[in-house]
Amino acid sequence: MRAVSPGAQQVADLLRQAERAVVLTGAGISVPSGIPDFRSPGTGLWENVDPMDVAHIDAWRRDPDSFWSFYSQRFVSLVDKQPNEAHVVLAELERRGLVRAVITQNIDRLHRLAGTERLIEVHGSIDQSVCLACGGKVAIGRVIELLRAGEGAPLCEACVAPLKPDVVLFGELLPERALAEAQSLALDADLMLCVGSSLEVYPVAGLPAMTHGAGGRIVLITQGPTPYDGEAEVKLDGDVVTELRAVLAAL
Repeated sequence: MRAVSPGAQQVADLLRQAERAVVLTGAGISVPSGIPDFRSPGTGLWENVDPMDVAHIDAWRRDPDSFWSFYSQRFVSLVDKQPNEAHVVLAELERRGLVRAVITQNIDRLHRLAGTERLIEVHGSIDQSVCLACGGKVAIGRVIELLRAGEGAPLCEACVAPLKPDVVLFGELLPERALAEAQSLALDADLMLCVGSSLEVYPVAGLPAMTHGAGGRIVLITQGPTPYDGEAEVKLDGDVVTELRAVLAAL
């Protein structure tokens, strides 16, 4: 059995000491599940397209058919993805009572599939699409059927208006209730584990500052620089699965 690194041991010790630990995750935790992140050179989702052209609320309003011609590829590519070991470790930390909740920027629902119970999806989820005309909601399985049956936007079967994915597009505000819960958890946390996030997209990127400002500690488990490298108690910058596996082994 390989020896646990000092950094992983330190994270494990911080988790044991904490009483109100929370986790914040970004796109990097889902990369091992085969989901590309947004900004990595050569592989990022926005490498060859301008997100303001294809993933903005105005693009959906202006031409829902064109919007869905791009977005449907994302939907179909995500629907069969499975949680990886990093998701499973975080669910296990919650099961053991070592973390209170997972706040995620991801829309891929993999935390929920891995068993996380208290999950705050601040950017929404692909689990359903919504009709802004009548308020109807359509589960992802039916949305996929509608996309495969037609050539344009999937339509609400109650009022025939185009559906919108129940995720936060560029130009939209975050869901008020989810953001308020995330901020409350961040303010009360004595430890925040930031996993797989560059912590550059606000307002979510401000959550670690809330924890730190209230006297809590920050741990970073992510590759590449973040604005919080100087404030973190520990930074683990290896593969996210390997790092979280080591933390669990140290507990």
